[in-house]
Amino acid sequence: MSPVHATRSPWHAVEAALLPRFQLFTAVLLLVFAACARADNIAVATGELLPEEDEYVLNAQFDFSFNPTLEEALQKGISLYFVLEFELSRPRWYWIDEKVAQLSVQYRLSYTPLTRQYRLTSGLLSQQFDTLDEVARILGRVVSRPVVARDALVKGSRYEAALRLRLDVAQLPKPFQIDALTSRDWTLQSVWYRWSFIP
Repeated sequence: MSPVHATRSPWHAVEAALLPRFQLFTAVLLLVFAACARADNIAVATGELLPEEDEYVLNAQFDFSFNPTLEEALQKGISLYFVLEFELSRPRWYWIDEKVAQLSVQYRLSYTPLTRQYRLTSGLLSQQFDTLDEVARILGRVVSRPVVARDALVKGSRYEAALRLRLDVAQLPKPFQIDALTSRDWTLQSVWYRWSFIP
């Protein structure tokens, strides 16, 4: 009897050629997902809405610290931009939720080598600090920030509030934006903190 020779499908060669590329692609995806999964390194301690005169104001507390990578970037002259985001919506069973109020506040953090101080700027307001711990305490504290007029809300209705604080990596120089895709050092942010609110 003549020996039986196994014939290989032409697809075997294609699979063998594509396998290393697929493995590399999978590894990159895992790195990105891992960085995103570990990005929740700003903790939200509290968030609340309180009536104050003719409006509701937002109080919140975030807990975080700056890592050595961000500190080094600041000392090399790179500014960091943080964004405080707030949303207030009213759930509707028959349609998408009604957006009642939105707020986005940008903070710019820079370092001045001459005075060895950090400058935190938001709009026209600017403050100087000696340490990043002081910056984190001020940046992480929201006190009596107006978000919506009292007469814009229906008394007794239920609303859903949400807020977060994050480092805006889109404002970084391009090389650092690429680093931010795979490094947790550049993904400083909180998850969305949500709660129900009835005026």
